[in-house]
Amino acid sequence: MSMPQTLSVAIITLNEEKNIRRTLASVQFADEIIVVDSGSTDRTIEIARSLKANVLSEPWRGFAVQKNFAIEQCKGTWVLSLDADEELTPELQTEIQTLLHNTPRADAYMLRRRNLFLNRWVRYGGYYPDPKLRLFRRHAANFAPPARFTERPVHETVSVDGHIETLRNDLIHHAYPTIESYIEHMDRYSTLGAEVVLAKGQTSHSLIGFVYRILLVPTFTFIWNYIFRLGVLDGREGFLLHLYHSAYTSWKYAKAWQATRKR
Repeated sequence: MSMPQTLSVAIITLNEEKNIRRTLASVQFADEIIVVDSGSTDRTIEIARSLKANVLSEPWRGFAVQKNFAIEQCKGTWVLSLDADEELTPELQTEIQTLLHNTPRADAYMLRRRNLFLNRWVRYGGYYPDPKLRLFRRHAANFAPPARFTERPVHETVSVDGHIETLRNDLIHHAYPTIESYIEHMDRYSTLGAEVVLAKGQTSHSLIGFVYRILLVPTFTFIWNYIFRLGVLDGREGFLLHLYHSAYTSWKYAKAWQATRKR
């Protein structure tokens, strides 16, 4: 007789009152919802508790560390890790419930992510289906350590030992509803990205290398995604997204250079 498959949802938050209700409403079928908050001063905690979430407070220690702490609090046989600005489509909710009601073949599942920019679904330019490993067995095998996010400054990913498959339906990412929110995020992410650049030694002391990374890499990135990967088909929103993403690439390398200059 197979063991019952229970589901824990793990979410980290900081001042997410605009998003958290939508996210939690899409996972009310879960057996357990863990929200790890790092000092919200808005109504995030109040809203989360009203939607049956177990809210824990933990000082901010970085994306991966924070998410791993949330996973460690989970008791379900399966964990669904979500960002506070994501939600499951009704179709994905049904697919996950059906999957766990039966005997899942895999140890982890990638979710197809539908990114929104200025409330438009960005379908081209490499932004869809944007698969993310978010649903996984807490322990892929007996006595195995729990699945964890790799500890890096930004773009952390889940490390799982075992068989991985992809679900059919979409996770919606309400990423950047305004241009201001995009610029704010990219300023923060480019600082974290600069740390990755420095760790990999991808800085140059020559003028040619400097111009290549600050100007040419962002330009090639824009041309590749907007033209060759058909970002042009996403209209004005697609143009702005790829233009500003190229600016983010330039900021990342400029901040890495600035750090070496200070040293």
